[in-house]
Order: sequence, then C-alpha cells, then structure tokens
Amino acid sequence: MEGVVVTALNVAPYRHAAMQPRQEIEVEARHGIVGDRFHGSRHRHVTVQSADDLEEASERVGATIAAAATRRNITITGPVPRDPGVRLEIGEVLLEVVRVAAPCRIMESAVGPGAQEALRRRGGSVFRALTTGVIRVGDPVVTDEPALPF
Repeated sequence: MEGVVVTALNVAPYRHAAMQPRQEIEVEARHGIVGDRFHGSRHRHVTVQSADDLEEASERVGATIAAAATRRNITITGPVPRDPGVRLEIGEVLLEVVRVAAPCRIMESAVGPGAQEALRRRGGSVFRALTTGVIRVGDPVVTDEPALPF
C-alpha cells in the first residue's frame, strides 16, 4: 500500500447526527474515536473506506458520493482490507479489521437511489483500535497484508 494516505476524517457525536469533518482525530485503544458515536463500543471503533471505491460507486450512481455521506470515519486513497485480523497502521494508530462495513438502506435517502447497491462491496471495513494515538488528514497508511506475487 505504498503511497496510500488519509484523505478525509469524519465523526458523528451521536446516533443520526450529521458527520462532522475533522483534520485530526484522537483514537483510544479498545474504545475508538474520542467524540464519535461508537466510542466505547465493543468492536466497532473505527470505520475506513476507500476514496477509489467511492469514485467507482459515484460513477454507478451518476452523482458524487461525498466521503461523509457514507458515515465512515476515515477515507484513504488505496484499497481497504476486508479480511478479519488484517492490521492497518494509520498515523500513530494500529487498527485491526473486524468485518466488512456493509452499506445500509439509509444510503438510498442520504445519497440517492441506487447508492446502497453501488456501495455494496465498496463500503469499507470496521476496525477495532489496538493502540492510542492521533490520525491526521495526509497521514500514511501501512498494512500488514502480505505482498502479492507477480
């Protein structure tokens, strides 16, 4: 994942609240993003999505899908791992994949008709926070996924 960086950070302070853009977020190990609605939840600490996947979904819908519209916390330039146990280091924080983050039916009203289907397999992943630290827009993203043979 060489050259992959954070392009957007968003939090929602409570359920159904509008996502609020941030230039940096503080993440607590075993708790998640400070100030986010899922802070303190058991496993859903941080959600990560791909800007490339958003662009592809936007083409399918025929309208731009903003990073905040999907209600994901972190948007990165490269692919997002989907397999449980894979780890990402973003800024100062180590995250581990818990599961795929499937888009919900709210996407139809928040983004537009066809958005839920366009985001299927492009909705990113849910991660647990393994370490405490800060993540900033522009921070590099490193994964422990094995390199693919050529």
